[in-house]
Amino acid sequence: MNFTQSHPIDNLSESSMERHSVERIFLKEISLRQFVPVLFATIALSLTSCVQSNSVKSPTTSEAVTLRISVQPTQNRAEQEQMIAPLDAHLEKVLGQPVEFLVAKDYKDSVDMLVDGRANAAYIGALSYFEALERGAKVRPLVAPIDQYTTRPWYRACIIVPANSPIKTLADLKGKKVAFVNRSSTSGYLKPVAALKQLGIDPDRDFAEVIFGGTHEKTEALLGKQADAIATNIASYKHWKEEGKSTVQAAKVIWQSEPLFHAPVLVSEQISPALIEKLKEAFLTTPEGIQDLMGAKTVGYTLVDAEDYKKIRELRHQLNQAMEP
Repeated sequence: MNFTQSHPIDNLSESSMERHSVERIFLKEISLRQFVPVLFATIALSLTSCVQSNSVKSPTTSEAVTLRISVQPTQNRAEQEQMIAPLDAHLEKVLGQPVEFLVAKDYKDSVDMLVDGRANAAYIGALSYFEALERGAKVRPLVAPIDQYTTRPWYRACIIVPANSPIKTLADLKGKKVAFVNRSSTSGYLKPVAALKQLGIDPDRDFAEVIFGGTHEKTEALLGKQADAIATNIASYKHWKEEGKSTVQAAKVIWQSEPLFHAPVLVSEQISPALIEKLKEAFLTTPEGIQDLMGAKTVGYTLVDAEDYKKIRELRHQLNQAMEP
């Protein structure tokens, strides 16, 4: 009888093969279970990288940053807004984007806007520029208006009195009522007070009364009424005379300073270099007839930098030291 008997070796081989087969399947399952999370983790990481990559690239896109310019109040609000309109239209045309002018409530508010981020540019006085820097604003001068009378970016602080006043010199102001513009005004406070201090005259001690008008225009209205003399600048004084302001038609200048750089237009470091270059172009191509927002008669703009305001910075420092107890 022919038959095939199972040999023990053969049986062992088959069971061994089955065991190895099961082990291979089990190992594959283990490997797969380990691989799947790694796979998903890899995919997730890739997606995150893509998102991060896109987010990194987004700031380089040409999104227009709205230019928000704080403006120091120098006239009444209605007049100043009328002065702003032509300049606003010109800037928007050259820049190809919206420009927002923010007329401040007062000198401090114009600086506050730069510090708290409501504005990324400013049309303010030189003294306010240094106050903004001191409070942490990252700004720098860009341009300044060219004075119509000096044909330079300069102007002069002055003190004026009624024409029939017996006051002829700064020394004659002792015992009188004197109006300044604002403690943050360069021509309406800093420079005149520095000149008085050099003569040993302390306004708080030697004047009958110290008054602050708030703006150059409001201060001008005090002359001959609440004040025997007012501090302002030659540019504003001549402008008022041309307008026929009754208070200055019969007024005289008893003192004027050396030339001072005009109020600068400041720009924030947060503005892109490309936009700053376009802004330079816009100001330097300002058409004739567009008024300076600080109220002076001007004939365009010129580039300026921090070095141009060095003397005012030093004068401010000296006056602050002199006023310390």
